[in-house]
Amino acid sequence: MRGTLRLAAAVAGMALPAVLLAAPAQAGTTGGDDVATRHYACNSSVVPPNSDPISAITGGTSGARIRTGSSTSCTVVGTIEPSHQLDYHCWTLGNDGATWTYLRNATTNRRGWVRDDLLPGNGSNYACPN
Repeated sequence: MRGTLRLAAAVAGMALPAVLLAAPAQAGTTGGDDVATRHYACNSSVVPPNSDPISAITGGTSGARIRTGSSTSCTVVGTIEPSHQLDYHCWTLGNDGATWTYLRNATTNRRGWVRDDLLPGNGSNYACPN
């Protein structure tokens, strides 16, 4: 279900990049409210809430970059190693059509965005609120 929703959001995001997309809450999320996915700009002062109860997942692609926004063009503020503990907050759709998770690397205390295909479990299951 999560992969289907993300794929649909990514395809829709490529077709309508200027429009915020409404997507149903992820399967397994609490509240059941509709959420909108959007790109978080580089160096944005907006920090998404910690909506995901996962606070100690270990792993990730060695050298995965933590960025200031949900784009590969954003500044790198840290990296992830497979032994690091990660605290997921929520996911969003990046401007590249991929999904990104905002997280805190509990091992290094760095916070930011990482592409979901580089994270254990494909990142957070909880969409960031609009």
